[in-house]
Amino acid sequence: MGAFLPVKGYETVSVYRCGSAVKLELNRPARMNALDTQLRLDLLDAVRQVAADEEIRAVLVTGAGRAFCSGADLKDERALTPEGHPDIYSVLVQQYHPVITGLRQMPKPVVAAVNGAAAGIGMSIALACDLVLAAESAYFLLAFVNIGLVPDGGSSLLVPSRIGFARAAELAMLGERLGAARALEWGLINQVWPDAELVGRAEALCTKLADGPTGSYAGTKRQLNRWLYEHMADQLEFEAQIQQERAASADFAEGVAAFAAKRSPRFTGR
Repeated sequence: MGAFLPVKGYETVSVYRCGSAVKLELNRPARMNALDTQLRLDLLDAVRQVAADEEIRAVLVTGAGRAFCSGADLKDERALTPEGHPDIYSVLVQQYHPVITGLRQMPKPVVAAVNGAAAGIGMSIALACDLVLAAESAYFLLAFVNIGLVPDGGSSLLVPSRIGFARAAELAMLGERLGAARALEWGLINQVWPDAELVGRAEALCTKLADGPTGSYAGTKRQLNRWLYEHMADQLEFEAQIQQERAASADFAEGVAAFAAKRSPRFTGR
């Protein structure tokens, strides 16, 4: 197997290539690759570019440093609605949804290599990929409930389609970490490797897929998408509407304040 070499640098996404395989690395390690405006825009452009390039036949998505992606950056400046509430709906529809659907509809296989945390929208990005590999120390977290929000980025569809209603409800409502070993046992992900082996294993798999029958992989994705995700666009829109309702809630304001103060939130149900 050849080496993945840097070919293009966004401000917050590093791109590497090995033959017809490409690796996209989220690169805000100091913030555990939390998604701010720049990372959202860089990732969206990178996904669109690799999807459109017919010379690229397989894609690997991972994170730099000690996390895959810790979710949305709560310190990022947020636009407001006319009513003065955070405009989460527009960010979801314009920036997050095209990334999720771009990964799912890309006519080539996409592998996620989850190192460390895959939380919130970061978990959605990982699960939008076709195959998910994780390090032994990795974990998955639907963290939305911990700040008074609901699952978004397609996670209300991507999670139960993999592990069923009961376990999806548990993850969404309890907001607790799911370790890599248990995630594999539940069927959420495909493989778990020792931390030191993850990158090599994921790169080898991506290279193998890049040398395979690309049209076959694309056809398989179309079949699975039709069976499981034919109504993904409707679900994404529904998630965004409910999330915007939650963005106007007192519980969300309290959740963000508690997160910033590093204390437990005191929710009132409002």
